Amino acid sequence: MAAAAVADENGSPKKTKQGGFKTLPFILVQVLHLKCSIRVLRVHYSVNAANEVCDRFATAGFNANMITYLTQQLHLPLVEASNLLTNFTGTAAFTPVLGAIAADSFAGRFWTIAGGGVLYQIGMLGLVVSALVPALRPAPCGGGGAAAPCQRADGGQLAMLYLSLLCTALGSGGIRPCVVAFGADQFGLGGRRPGGEQKWSYFNLYFFSMGLAVLLALTVVVYIQETVGWGWGFGIPAIAMFVSVLSFVVGYPLYVKVKPEGSPFKRLVQVVVAAFKKIKEPVPDDAGELYHNKELDAAIAADGRLLHSDQLRQAFSMHRSLCPFTCGSLFILTQFNVFLDRAAIVTAGDIAGSGEPNLWRVSTVHRVEELKSIVRMLPLWAASITAIAAGSHNFTFAIQQARTMDRHLAPRFQIPPATMIIFTTLTMLVSLALYDRVLVPVARRYTGRRSGITYFQRMGAGFAVAALGVLAGALVEAKRRAAAAEHGLLDAPGAVVPVSVFWLVPQYALHGVGDALATVGHMEFLYDQSPESMRSSAAALFWVAGSLGNYLGTVLVTVVQSASRGEWLQDNINRGRLDYYYWLVTFLLVLNLAYYFVCFHFYTLKSFEVDAGDEAQRRRDVSGSAGETELSAGCVVASRNGVL
Repeated sequence: MAAAAVADENGSPKKTKQGGFKTLPFILVQVLHLKCSIRVLRVHYSVNAANEVCDRFATAGFNANMITYLTQQLHLPLVEASNLLTNFTGTAAFTPVLGAIAADSFAGRFWTIAGGGVLYQIGMLGLVVSALVPALRPAPCGGGGAAAPCQRADGGQLAMLYLSLLCTALGSGGIRPCVVAFGADQFGLGGRRPGGEQKWSYFNLYFFSMGLAVLLALTVVVYIQETVGWGWGFGIPAIAMFVSVLSFVVGYPLYVKVKPEGSPFKRLVQVVVAAFKKIKEPVPDDAGELYHNKELDAAIAADGRLLHSDQLRQAFSMHRSLCPFTCGSLFILTQFNVFLDRAAIVTAGDIAGSGEPNLWRVSTVHRVEELKSIVRMLPLWAASITAIAAGSHNFTFAIQQARTMDRHLAPRFQIPPATMIIFTTLTMLVSLALYDRVLVPVARRYTGRRSGITYFQRMGAGFAVAALGVLAGALVEAKRRAAAAEHGLLDAPGAVVPVSVFWLVPQYALHGVGDALATVGHMEFLYDQSPESMRSSAAALFWVAGSLGNYLGTVLVTVVQSASRGEWLQDNINRGRLDYYYWLVTFLLVLNLAYYFVCFHFYTLKSFEVDAGDEAQRRRDVSGSAGETELSAGCVVASRNGVL
């Protein structure tokens, strides 16, 4: 695979013309475009510095004001327009799974990103054409007289819209799961390439570029859409996407391109099938008796073959004192791991006389451990879903709070309620800069890690800060509602409560800090702990978590509305008890943080075997890995839990 650099005589990698920070101007431009095009569309994501920034810019700009375009330009009813965007967002959130399968199976990350960018560009052009050509949108309201009703978009006009949205959703699916992994590929893993220790700074830079793109989209693009027109409002994100695709392709000679080695999902299915066929076979106590094949796994194990793991069985025997709270789940997971180990038991007929194994009957330990790695990641991955659900109210209830508060910056100027979201974005940008330039160097002095702290610590801190953000929201809402009651405004939902809107800044700012910690740490965790042949698929899990988090937020609101009989969450928030809802969410986030600590306690980082030629370089760069792997004398990289 291309990810490994050529080594010289003393085991150090030679200088290479591919990879490193010089590739970022071509990759991150894609981020900017996507984020701007999905505040006008909400679907997309990309990979190199120039590429990812433009991509994110386009996505954010499209999504932010799409509801206005649907209702005021196409004259769709509000409920229909809202459902259309909801369905589109949900579809776009799951298309990264398709893109990840294509990238990891046959296309590779570069061509999946390039193809996704072209599809997204086609969709954006379709939206531009529909905004510019009068025949593709209904006539303006009042064209047939003052009393004439607005003409709704007809079937042909809606077909153009649906086709454009479909192209952007599919294009987003090609970009989102691959961009982060492809960018991290440029820095190598475990010291295989020069600059491997810079990989974790790349993740910070990546999310910083995303936040910058969102900020530009929420200010520049939305302003153009409202004041200049929808042609330019869609045209600028489309131009940004074209620049992102072009810049990404131009950087082709500079990239490290990891060659796909067949469908990883097929290998996972083969493990399960082989395990079922040997469900009655006893598992040997000595893992050395299980099936190993270095030549067979070489193409999918350039970083090293995964070693047999038995952590869950050990955890079950060590923590019986925690019963009955954890023993049941530990026992189930332990039996599941034993079940998977059966796939690596060699029986008669599993291997042909030529030495070729029947992979539907027997799997190597490395392939079994690939599936175990994914299963071990899922509990920690799930912890982010609740945090995302808790943050979703920043775009709904918090805006309603802001609408009822004093928003004046000057006697004749007041800020729009939705503009308060900028404080989350700004805080995230500042936090990322301070994290990379201040916190990491300081923490490095005490921990000895190049990354400063582990991504486990970063995620945990982010979840804790998110809980504080919701807590701040509850306190401010109690203050706002008390002021409304004091001034007799409980039954005047349109009145301005004499409380400054800037009391909401702490909750927005805390959510920004939480995003800078938990979101980036989550992506680092998925990339580092996933099997190397499934990193695009692991990145897709990041987006799926976001989608499930938003759905969970909807479910939570629905349940609260039903349980409180509509008293907590009312259209008139002065009469409602939004502060009670915030207290409930705070409690759920505290429970989620406890759940995260328990999952972390039982989690063990993956361990793998490396070639002797890479040992010297790994010793130099190993401290740059968030996993803090350590070397044994036999060239085995044994992972161990970080310490919170």
